[in-house]
Amino acid sequence: MVMYFVCVLLSFFLSLLFWVLSFFLGKRSFSDVEKNSPFECGFDPNLSARLPFSMRFFLLAVLFLIFDVEIVLLMPIPLVVTSSSWESVVVLGVLFITVLLVGLFHEWKEGSLNWVY
Repeated sequence: MVMYFVCVLLSFFLSLLFWVLSFFLGKRSFSDVEKNSPFECGFDPNLSARLPFSMRFFLLAVLFLIFDVEIVLLMPIPLVVTSSSWESVVVLGVLFITVLLVGLFHEWKEGSLNWVY
């Protein structure tokens, strides 16, 4: 327990030391209007910041995130195999994949996966 406390304390003081050193030895930068303006980014700073955004693309991105999180939930299944019976793992795996496929088919039939008109 004391060793963990010493490691945490040492990490804190090393971080503090590096922060103080970078504060005193670092290069000073001053705010400049010319430096704050966009440079070769393709956007005009005098125009509105609200750009049109495709709602279908946003929906597709959200669907990707949802299915990506569900795939991440599948990752611990090999760890469960060692602690449970093989039949229960197979049943839970098939059930989970079935729920994924039902969601995918629902989004497909709804037309959410057609992101090109």
